[in-house]
Amino acid sequence: MALRLIHVGLGGWGGDWSVNVVPKVPTVERVAIVDADPATLARARQRLGLAESQCFTSLDEAIERVEADAVLVTATLAAHAPLSIEALRAGKHVLVEKPFAPTLSDAREVVSAAEEQNLTVMVSQNYRFYPAARTAATLVAERTLGGLGTVHVDFRKWANNAPADNHRHYQLLHPLLYDMAIHHFDLMRLVLGQEPVQVYAQASDPPWSRFREEGSAVLTVTFDGGSVLSYRGSWVSSGEPTAWSGRWHLECEEGEIYWTGRDGPAGDATSDVVEVTRRTESGRQSEPVTLVKVPYVGRAGSLAEFARAIEAGEEPESSGRRNLGSLALAEAAARSVATGRVEKVERSDA
Repeated sequence: MALRLIHVGLGGWGGDWSVNVVPKVPTVERVAIVDADPATLARARQRLGLAESQCFTSLDEAIERVEADAVLVTATLAAHAPLSIEALRAGKHVLVEKPFAPTLSDAREVVSAAEEQNLTVMVSQNYRFYPAARTAATLVAERTLGGLGTVHVDFRKWANNAPADNHRHYQLLHPLLYDMAIHHFDLMRLVLGQEPVQVYAQASDPPWSRFREEGSAVLTVTFDGGSVLSYRGSWVSSGEPTAWSGRWHLECEEGEIYWTGRDGPAGDATSDVVEVTRRTESGRQSEPVTLVKVPYVGRAGSLAEFARAIEAGEEPESSGRRNLGSLALAEAAARSVATGRVEKVERSDA
């Protein structure tokens, strides 16, 4: 039987989830939608062709009146933790959009609520569910080119055209580190197979940036396996844009792995690329790479993994507990920007 899902938060990105993600996963059945704004709810109801009895302005009313197994939270960041805890205490599993919560402390409260109820909470770190990322992680784990050394990651986009006054993106809390780089922080942990232990971060916004907080930053991250990673990310770069996953160069003992992915429309993996170059006595030699097959790409991958893990009684790979390390790195990077010092990354099990 399909996992019966209540979807909370239908504006903007949540509305995109409702049209382009939920219908792609046959192991999930949307049984109700919730949005606090009546106008947004009405538009969603019409777009999705739902009955009035499936549409609510509060989660508690939806839970009371509709039989459901789980809740999908795609509301604003400030609502992630409260809505997740409300759903968990009502006996429902939770899939929540990234970033998990505004603070690591808030995220731990959600994890504790899930553990108390013996329920699943998972964070949709959807960049994990692309072929290039999975392939790079496999190459590193299998030591295809020997041990891993220094890693370089670049992310560049231009998101600086809108008028400065009251533009939502410009006003976000840590728009690069929390809203965008959280994807890359999670990919670092996936691909390297290591946990971050310290970070030095410096905001690097040019004079033309319209962001209230950092729209660009440079980071040096040290991992518990000895790897050091340099990261340059920007919402205000006039350089050539990268794919959304960024451009990755991993220096290994016997050569280099290059990969990039998540380009074009969300859920499109056709532009994913992984290249392996081996160091030889005569120079450098390229080797063919077969990309790992991913049955459900992007957010659909997150949703499918959520349903699969619940059905199997297993912890999903980006469960709330496992995702704490990604949020801890983002929080430490934000502290480093403020203090100008190297900051320790809190252990995710602390």
